[in-house]
Amino acid sequence: MARKLKFIHVGTGGFGSNWCKNVLPYAVNELQAAELVAAVDINPEAHTNVIEALNFDPKQCYTDLRQALQENPCDFVNIVVPPFAHEYAVDLALEFNCHILMEKPIAEDMESSCRVYHKVKQSGKKMAISMSHRYDQDKKSLEALIKSGDYGKLHYLIGRFTANNRHAVNNLKEYAHQNFLISSVIHHFDIIRTLSGANAKTVYTQSWNPDWAPFKEHATALIQMEMENGVRAFFEGSKTNATALNNWTRDYFRAECELATLELNHREITLRSDLDPAQKINRPVPLLEGDSWSHRLIMKEFMEWVQGGPEPANSIDDNIQSTGLQFAAIQSGLTKQIVDVQAFLAEHLHRTAVR
Repeated sequence: MARKLKFIHVGTGGFGSNWCKNVLPYAVNELQAAELVAAVDINPEAHTNVIEALNFDPKQCYTDLRQALQENPCDFVNIVVPPFAHEYAVDLALEFNCHILMEKPIAEDMESSCRVYHKVKQSGKKMAISMSHRYDQDKKSLEALIKSGDYGKLHYLIGRFTANNRHAVNNLKEYAHQNFLISSVIHHFDIIRTLSGANAKTVYTQSWNPDWAPFKEHATALIQMEMENGVRAFFEGSKTNATALNNWTRDYFRAECELATLELNHREITLRSDLDPAQKINRPVPLLEGDSWSHRLIMKEFMEWVQGGPEPANSIDDNIQSTGLQFAAIQSGLTKQIVDVQAFLAEHLHRTAVR
Protein backbone atom coordinates (compact mmCIF):
# COMPACT_ATOMS: atom_id res chain seq x y z
CA MET A 1 0.00 0.00 0.00
CA ALA A 2 1.29 3.43 -0.92
CA ARG A 3 0.42 5.16 2.35
CA LYS A 4 -1.43 4.66 5.59
CA LEU A 5 -5.14 5.29 5.24
CA LYS A 6 -6.78 7.42 7.89
CA PHE A 7 -10.10 6.12 9.15
CA ILE A 8 -12.81 6.58 11.77
CA HIS A 9 -14.36 3.57 13.47
CA VAL A 10 -18.04 3.94 14.39
CA GLY A 11 -19.42 1.57 17.03
CA THR A 12 -17.12 0.41 19.82
CA GLY A 13 -19.76 -1.44 21.84
CA GLY A 14 -21.79 -4.53 20.97
CA PHE A 15 -20.30 -6.31 17.97
CA GLY A 16 -18.05 -3.28 17.51
CA SER A 17 -16.06 -4.51 20.49
CA ASN A 18 -15.03 -7.55 18.40
CA TRP A 19 -13.73 -5.19 15.72
CA CYS A 20 -11.81 -3.21 18.33
CA LYS A 21 -10.17 -6.29 19.81
CA ASN A 22 -9.58 -8.50 16.77
CA VAL A 23 -9.70 -6.50 13.54
CA LEU A 24 -8.49 -2.95 14.13
CA PRO A 25 -5.18 -4.07 15.71
CA TYR A 26 -4.58 -6.23 12.63
CA ALA A 27 -5.07 -3.27 10.27
CA VAL A 28 -3.25 -0.72 12.41
CA ASN A 29 -0.43 -2.71 14.02
CA GLU A 30 0.15 -5.89 11.99
CA LEU A 31 -0.45 -4.61 8.46
CA GLN A 32 0.51 -1.05 9.43
CA ALA A 33 -1.78 0.01 6.61
CA ALA A 34 -4.14 2.32 8.45
CA GLU A 35 -4.24 4.97 11.13
CA LEU A 36 -7.27 5.25 13.40
CA VAL A 37 -7.89 8.96 13.85
CA ALA A 38 -11.16 8.78 15.80
CA ALA A 39 -13.59 6.31 17.36
CA VAL A 40 -17.29 6.93 17.86
CA ASP A 41 -19.98 5.41 20.07
CA ILE A 42 -23.01 7.04 21.66
CA ASN A 43 -22.15 5.20 24.89
CA PRO A 44 -18.93 6.69 26.35
CA GLU A 45 -18.37 3.55 28.44
CA ALA A 46 -17.95 1.53 25.23
CA HIS A 47 -14.91 3.62 24.30
CA THR A 48 -12.91 1.47 26.71
CA ASN A 49 -12.86 -1.31 24.10
CA VAL A 50 -10.88 0.69 21.56
CA ILE A 51 -8.77 2.49 24.16
CA GLU A 52 -7.54 -0.80 25.63
CA ALA A 53 -7.18 -2.68 22.32
CA LEU A 54 -5.06 -0.02 20.61
CA ASN A 55 -3.78 2.05 23.51
CA PHE A 56 -5.90 4.70 21.83
CA ASP A 57 -6.05 8.32 22.96
CA PRO A 58 -9.33 8.84 24.89
CA LYS A 59 -9.40 12.42 23.59
CA GLN A 60 -10.02 10.98 20.11
CA CYS A 61 -13.17 9.16 21.24
CA TYR A 62 -16.48 10.80 20.38
CA THR A 63 -20.19 10.32 21.00
CA ASP A 64 -21.13 12.30 17.87
CA LEU A 65 -20.11 11.13 14.38
CA ARG A 66 -20.50 14.53 12.77
CA GLN A 67 -18.11 16.11 15.24
CA ALA A 68 -15.61 13.30 14.72
CA LEU A 69 -15.71 13.81 10.95
CA GLN A 70 -15.44 17.58 11.24
CA GLU A 71 -12.37 17.40 13.46
CA ASN A 72 -10.63 14.41 11.83
CA PRO A 73 -10.39 14.30 8.02
CA CYS A 74 -10.08 10.69 6.89
CA ASP A 75 -10.09 8.35 3.90
CA PHE A 76 -12.82 5.99 5.06
CA VAL A 77 -15.33 5.29 7.80
CA ASN A 78 -15.85 1.82 9.27
CA ILE A 79 -19.46 1.50 10.44
CA VAL A 80 -20.44 -1.14 13.03
CA VAL A 81 -23.77 0.05 14.41
CA PRO A 82 -27.33 -1.38 14.40
CA PRO A 83 -29.01 -1.50 10.95
CA PHE A 84 -31.52 1.26 11.74
CA ALA A 85 -28.60 3.71 12.02
CA HIS A 86 -26.80 2.63 8.84
CA GLU A 87 -28.34 5.12 6.42
CA TYR A 88 -27.68 8.03 8.79
CA ALA A 89 -24.03 7.03 9.20
CA VAL A 90 -23.60 6.55 5.45
CA ASP A 91 -25.10 9.99 4.77
CA LEU A 92 -22.56 11.61 7.09
CA ALA A 93 -19.63 9.65 5.66
CA LEU A 94 -20.56 10.71 2.13
CA GLU A 95 -21.10 14.32 3.22
CA PHE A 96 -17.46 14.34 4.34
CA ASN A 97 -16.26 12.61 1.13
CA CYS A 98 -15.28 9.31 2.75
CA HIS A 99 -15.22 5.76 1.46
CA ILE A 100 -17.23 3.30 3.56
CA LEU A 101 -16.81 -0.17 5.02
CA MET A 102 -19.92 -1.27 6.93
CA GLU A 103 -21.22 -4.31 8.78
CA LYS A 104 -24.09 -6.18 7.17
CA PRO A 105 -26.83 -5.55 6.20
CA ILE A 106 -26.85 -2.48 3.98
CA ALA A 107 -29.84 -1.16 5.95
CA GLU A 108 -32.86 -2.31 7.94
CA ASP A 109 -35.27 -2.65 5.00
CA MET A 110 -35.29 -2.85 1.22
CA GLU A 111 -36.16 0.79 0.61
CA SER A 112 -33.43 2.12 2.86
CA SER A 113 -30.92 -0.33 1.34
CA CYS A 114 -31.76 0.91 -2.15
CA ARG A 115 -31.48 4.54 -1.07
CA VAL A 116 -28.03 3.84 0.35
CA TYR A 117 -27.06 2.10 -2.88
CA HIS A 118 -28.12 5.09 -5.01
CA LYS A 119 -26.38 7.59 -2.74
CA VAL A 120 -23.10 5.69 -2.81
CA LYS A 121 -23.16 5.18 -6.58
CA GLN A 122 -23.95 8.85 -7.22
CA SER A 123 -21.15 9.95 -4.88
CA GLY A 124 -18.48 7.98 -6.69
CA LYS A 125 -17.13 6.71 -3.36
CA LYS A 126 -16.27 3.08 -2.66
CA MET A 127 -18.36 1.02 -0.27
CA ALA A 128 -18.16 -2.61 0.85
CA ILE A 129 -20.32 -4.64 3.21
CA SER A 130 -18.71 -6.88 5.84
CA MET A 131 -20.22 -10.21 4.89
CA SER A 132 -17.80 -12.14 7.07
CA HIS A 133 -19.16 -15.66 6.58
CA ARG A 134 -18.40 -15.81 2.85
CA TYR A 135 -14.84 -14.87 3.87
CA ASP A 136 -14.50 -17.77 6.34
CA GLN A 137 -11.70 -20.22 5.56
CA ASP A 138 -14.08 -23.16 5.14
CA LYS A 139 -16.49 -21.36 2.79
CA LYS A 140 -13.66 -19.91 0.71
CA SER A 141 -12.21 -23.42 0.45
CA LEU A 142 -15.50 -24.92 -0.74
CA GLU A 143 -15.90 -22.11 -3.25
CA ALA A 144 -12.43 -22.82 -4.65
CA LEU A 145 -13.18 -26.53 -5.00
CA ILE A 146 -16.45 -25.91 -6.85
CA LYS A 147 -14.94 -23.35 -9.18
CA SER A 148 -11.80 -25.38 -9.89
CA GLY A 149 -13.74 -27.44 -12.45
CA ASP A 150 -12.14 -30.62 -11.15
CA TYR A 151 -15.51 -32.06 -10.15
CA GLY A 152 -17.51 -31.09 -13.19
CA LYS A 153 -20.50 -28.81 -13.40
CA LEU A 154 -22.32 -27.71 -10.25
CA HIS A 155 -25.82 -29.20 -10.19
CA TYR A 156 -27.44 -27.95 -6.98
CA LEU A 157 -26.67 -26.71 -3.44
CA ILE A 158 -28.06 -27.62 -0.04
CA GLY A 159 -27.54 -25.35 2.98
CA ARG A 160 -28.53 -25.58 6.64
CA PHE A 161 -28.46 -23.32 9.68
CA THR A 162 -30.28 -24.70 12.71
CA ALA A 163 -30.08 -23.64 16.33
CA ASN A 164 -31.87 -23.54 19.67
CA ASN A 165 -32.50 -19.85 20.31
CA ARG A 166 -35.74 -20.28 22.24
CA HIS A 167 -34.30 -18.18 25.06
CA ALA A 168 -33.54 -15.22 22.79
CA VAL A 169 -35.21 -11.87 23.34
CA ASN A 170 -37.56 -11.06 20.47
CA ASN A 171 -37.19 -7.35 19.72
CA LEU A 172 -37.89 -7.04 16.00
CA LYS A 173 -41.37 -5.57 15.90
CA GLU A 174 -41.58 -3.88 12.53
CA TYR A 175 -41.25 -7.08 10.48
CA ALA A 176 -43.98 -9.41 11.68
CA HIS A 177 -43.46 -13.09 10.80
CA GLN A 178 -39.91 -12.70 9.44
CA ASN A 179 -37.42 -12.56 12.35
CA PHE A 180 -35.26 -15.44 11.17
CA LEU A 181 -34.87 -14.12 7.65
CA ILE A 182 -34.07 -10.57 8.68
CA SER A 183 -31.57 -11.33 11.41
CA SER A 184 -29.69 -14.33 10.07
CA VAL A 185 -30.13 -15.67 6.59
CA ILE A 186 -28.51 -12.78 4.68
CA HIS A 187 -25.17 -14.53 5.32
CA HIS A 188 -26.40 -17.79 3.86
CA PHE A 189 -27.95 -16.15 0.82
CA ASP A 190 -24.62 -14.44 0.25
CA ILE A 191 -22.78 -17.75 0.51
CA ILE A 192 -25.20 -19.48 -1.87
CA ARG A 193 -24.68 -16.74 -4.45
CA THR A 194 -20.92 -17.11 -3.98
CA LEU A 195 -20.86 -20.91 -4.28
CA SER A 196 -23.23 -20.99 -7.26
CA GLY A 197 -21.40 -18.20 -9.05
CA ALA A 198 -24.66 -16.49 -9.97
CA ASN A 199 -27.40 -14.16 -8.77
CA ALA A 200 -30.82 -15.50 -7.85
CA LYS A 201 -33.53 -15.74 -10.48
CA THR A 202 -36.46 -16.87 -8.30
CA VAL A 203 -37.10 -17.67 -4.65
CA TYR A 204 -39.91 -19.50 -2.87
CA THR A 205 -40.18 -19.43 0.92
CA GLN A 206 -42.25 -21.35 3.44
CA SER A 207 -41.84 -19.81 6.91
CA TRP A 208 -43.66 -20.43 10.19
CA ASN A 209 -43.35 -20.87 13.95
CA PRO A 210 -43.92 -24.11 15.85
CA ASP A 211 -46.15 -23.95 18.92
CA TRP A 212 -43.19 -23.86 21.29
CA ALA A 213 -41.40 -20.93 19.65
CA PRO A 214 -41.25 -17.81 21.88
CA PHE A 215 -41.03 -15.45 18.89
CA LYS A 216 -43.73 -13.31 17.35
CA GLU A 217 -41.88 -13.48 14.05
CA HIS A 218 -41.30 -16.67 12.08
CA ALA A 219 -38.06 -18.37 13.09
CA THR A 220 -38.23 -21.43 10.83
CA ALA A 221 -38.01 -21.40 7.04
CA LEU A 222 -37.52 -23.71 4.07
CA ILE A 223 -36.34 -21.76 1.04
CA GLN A 224 -35.95 -22.87 -2.57
CA MET A 225 -33.96 -20.84 -5.10
CA GLU A 226 -33.17 -20.98 -8.79
CA MET A 227 -30.04 -19.09 -9.79
CA GLU A 228 -29.60 -17.29 -13.09
CA ASN A 229 -27.11 -19.90 -14.32
CA GLY A 230 -29.58 -22.74 -13.73
CA VAL A 231 -28.13 -23.97 -10.43
CA ARG A 232 -30.81 -24.77 -7.85
CA ALA A 233 -30.42 -24.28 -4.10
CA PHE A 234 -32.40 -25.35 -1.06
CA PHE A 235 -31.92 -23.88 2.40
CA GLU A 236 -33.20 -25.07 5.78
CA GLY A 237 -33.13 -22.63 8.67
CA SER A 238 -34.50 -22.67 12.19
CA LYS A 239 -33.86 -20.97 15.50
CA THR A 240 -36.39 -23.10 17.37
CA ASN A 241 -34.90 -26.59 17.16
CA ALA A 242 -34.08 -28.72 20.19
CA THR A 243 -30.38 -28.65 19.35
CA ALA A 244 -27.94 -26.81 17.11
CA LEU A 245 -26.96 -29.13 14.27
CA ASN A 246 -25.29 -26.29 12.37
CA ASN A 247 -25.09 -23.04 14.29
CA TRP A 248 -22.93 -19.94 13.67
CA THR A 249 -19.52 -20.79 12.14
CA ARG A 250 -20.52 -24.48 11.94
CA ASP A 251 -22.56 -24.19 8.76
CA TYR A 252 -23.60 -27.05 6.51
CA PHE A 253 -23.36 -26.73 2.73
CA ARG A 254 -23.40 -29.57 0.21
CA ALA A 255 -22.49 -29.03 -3.42
CA GLU A 256 -23.73 -31.75 -5.76
CA CYS A 257 -21.43 -31.65 -8.77
CA GLU A 258 -21.30 -33.74 -11.92
CA LEU A 259 -18.40 -35.90 -10.74
CA ALA A 260 -18.51 -35.65 -6.94
CA THR A 261 -20.32 -34.50 -3.83
CA LEU A 262 -18.56 -31.82 -1.79
CA GLU A 263 -19.85 -31.58 1.77
CA LEU A 264 -18.95 -28.84 4.25
CA ASN A 265 -19.96 -29.61 7.83
CA HIS A 266 -18.62 -28.06 11.04
CA ARG A 267 -15.71 -26.44 9.17
CA GLU A 268 -14.57 -29.71 7.54
CA ILE A 269 -14.93 -30.61 3.86
CA THR A 270 -15.45 -34.18 2.63
CA LEU A 271 -15.19 -35.35 -0.98
CA ARG A 272 -17.39 -38.28 -2.03
CA SER A 273 -17.95 -40.14 -5.30
CA ASP A 274 -19.19 -43.61 -6.26
CA LEU A 275 -18.80 -43.19 -10.02
CA ASP A 276 -15.99 -45.73 -10.04
CA PRO A 277 -17.33 -48.76 -8.07
CA ALA A 278 -13.83 -50.16 -7.82
CA GLN A 279 -12.44 -47.02 -6.21
CA LYS A 280 -15.07 -45.19 -4.20
CA ILE A 281 -13.97 -41.83 -2.83
CA ASN A 282 -14.74 -40.71 0.72
CA ARG A 283 -12.00 -38.51 2.08
CA PRO A 284 -11.43 -35.17 3.78
CA VAL A 285 -10.13 -32.23 1.76
CA PRO A 286 -7.70 -29.78 3.38
CA LEU A 287 -8.81 -26.18 3.68
CA LEU A 288 -7.07 -23.34 1.91
CA GLU A 289 -4.15 -21.77 3.71
CA GLY A 290 -3.94 -18.05 4.37
CA ASP A 291 -2.82 -15.48 6.90
CA SER A 292 -6.21 -13.81 7.30
CA TRP A 293 -9.86 -14.72 7.01
CA SER A 294 -13.27 -13.30 7.88
CA HIS A 295 -13.24 -9.64 9.00
CA ARG A 296 -9.47 -9.34 8.78
CA LEU A 297 -9.47 -10.35 5.13
CA ILE A 298 -12.40 -8.03 4.47
CA MET A 299 -10.54 -5.11 6.01
CA LYS A 300 -7.38 -5.92 4.06
CA GLU A 301 -9.14 -6.19 0.69
CA PHE A 302 -11.14 -3.03 1.29
CA MET A 303 -8.05 -0.96 2.07
CA GLU A 304 -6.32 -2.32 -1.02
CA TRP A 305 -9.36 -1.32 -3.08
CA VAL A 306 -9.31 2.21 -1.68
CA GLN A 307 -5.63 2.39 -2.67
CA GLY A 308 -6.47 1.47 -6.28
CA GLY A 309 -6.51 -2.31 -6.06
CA PRO A 310 -9.19 -4.71 -7.36
CA GLU A 311 -12.81 -4.37 -6.30
CA PRO A 312 -13.56 -6.92 -3.55
CA ALA A 313 -16.31 -9.51 -3.77
CA ASN A 314 -18.34 -7.75 -1.06
CA SER A 315 -18.70 -4.37 -2.76
CA ILE A 316 -22.12 -2.74 -2.56
CA ASP A 317 -22.69 -3.57 -6.24
CA ASP A 318 -22.48 -7.25 -5.32
CA ASN A 319 -24.18 -7.06 -1.95
CA ILE A 320 -27.32 -5.35 -3.25
CA GLN A 321 -28.03 -8.71 -4.92
CA SER A 322 -27.87 -10.55 -1.57
CA THR A 323 -30.09 -7.86 -0.06
CA GLY A 324 -32.57 -8.19 -2.91
CA LEU A 325 -32.67 -11.97 -2.47
CA GLN A 326 -33.19 -11.61 1.27
CA PHE A 327 -36.18 -9.30 1.02
CA ALA A 328 -37.61 -11.15 -1.97
CA ALA A 329 -37.55 -14.28 0.20
CA ILE A 330 -39.39 -12.37 2.91
CA GLN A 331 -41.95 -11.25 0.33
CA SER A 332 -42.38 -14.84 -0.81
CA GLY A 333 -42.96 -16.00 2.75
CA LEU A 334 -45.65 -13.37 3.25
CA THR A 335 -47.45 -13.95 -0.05
CA LYS A 336 -46.76 -17.70 -0.37
CA GLN A 337 -45.81 -17.05 -3.99
CA ILE A 338 -42.64 -17.53 -6.05
CA VAL A 339 -40.89 -14.16 -6.37
CA ASP A 340 -38.85 -13.02 -9.38
CA VAL A 341 -35.79 -11.72 -7.54
CA GLN A 342 -34.39 -9.53 -10.32
CA ALA A 343 -37.77 -7.92 -11.00
CA PHE A 344 -38.23 -7.35 -7.25
CA LEU A 345 -34.81 -5.69 -6.98
CA ALA A 346 -35.29 -3.59 -10.13
CA GLU A 347 -38.67 -2.36 -8.89
CA HIS A 348 -37.26 -1.17 -5.57
CA LEU A 349 -34.21 0.43 -7.15
CA HIS A 350 -36.49 2.27 -9.60
CA ARG A 351 -38.86 3.35 -6.82
CA THR A 352 -36.03 4.80 -4.69
CA ALA A 353 -34.03 6.45 -7.49
CA VAL A 354 -33.53 10.20 -7.17
CA ARG A 355 -35.46 11.93 -9.93
